[in-house]
Amino acid sequence: MLPPYVTRDLVAERLPLIFPEGTPNRNYCIRELAASTVFTMLYIGAVENNDVYLGPVHVYRMADLQAADSSDESRLSYRSNLRKKKFVVPGVRWYADNTREPIRDETLREGLIVVGAVYEKPGVSTTAGIPRYALKAELAALFNPALQDAELEASIGEWQKAHLNQSALARVSLMRMGATGKDGVLVSFPNGETRTLTHGPSSIISKAVVEVFAKLFLEQPGVIWLSESSHKVAVQDFKLASIIGLDIEAHKNLPDLILVDLGPTDPLIVFVEVVATDGAITPRRQEALYAITDKGKFKRSQVAFVTAYADRETAGFKKTITGLAWGTFAWFMSEPENIVVLRDGVSRLVSLNELVAQPA
Repeated sequence: MLPPYVTRDLVAERLPLIFPEGTPNRNYCIRELAASTVFTMLYIGAVENNDVYLGPVHVYRMADLQAADSSDESRLSYRSNLRKKKFVVPGVRWYADNTREPIRDETLREGLIVVGAVYEKPGVSTTAGIPRYALKAELAALFNPALQDAELEASIGEWQKAHLNQSALARVSLMRMGATGKDGVLVSFPNGETRTLTHGPSSIISKAVVEVFAKLFLEQPGVIWLSESSHKVAVQDFKLASIIGLDIEAHKNLPDLILVDLGPTDPLIVFVEVVATDGAITPRRQEALYAITDKGKFKRSQVAFVTAYADRETAGFKKTITGLAWGTFAWFMSEPENIVVLRDGVSRLVSLNELVAQPA
């Protein structure tokens, strides 16, 4: 039994709806190679309970004329005869043979299998060159061209709730935080005040830093400074800065956020750079910010640096990770209870065993 014929364009259109921002390894699930893979699974009927399986060869030998032939006879012939030497696939091939690895390792194993869209036939040796992948039946149903508009949206929502795990659902939810609202992104500060920032990915991350990060990682948080590109200064609490002895009036090159933790005996100053596309805490940036606290006679043990991102999958993180300064932290809005420590070698070097044994 073959599922209804669909075009690769329709598959490509629906994949980003099914796997929204925050989905683990989302790029592997929505890029063109993923659309080609899902299309080919549907084309040959490699769907759960059909006892039909796809191998990467089905994808990289697909050609434009073959893909456009929607007849059951042609689809079944491609499925059954592809491996025969005399079988000729009509048209221009989509991919070269060396696309086998990214199809298998990225699109399937690191992408669609991880999010529960594809299953691998059990009992097949990892070295066996036989087809082993099939679409889950409930996912395959989402590509039925008869499913449209509100019905499609509802079906996708039901699939996400049933098949994306709790961690993935949480990431999707957090990635959507603050993304709606006619008037902008409303931020609630620790002192009870609220401010509205203009729409944009940086504002959404800033909101998460103030409302989520500060509550999780600071004992008694306060916001001294928050800037945004459109208005440059959205919040500046000179009174709070004065209480702890931090002079921010004389400095124009400040970070996106300055938080303070008033809980410790010696207040902790936290410089935060928000990265939507660029602007992380680099070594040069770290030293420039240390100059502000050095002038205020703060010990460097009272200063922390955080680069805040939306998610580990974002282009901003991938672009800036290699430039992050040692002795700083990286935090992700989509995984709020975790933090990355870029530990420097200033203090005594310890063994990996000691690091693992340290209490969380």
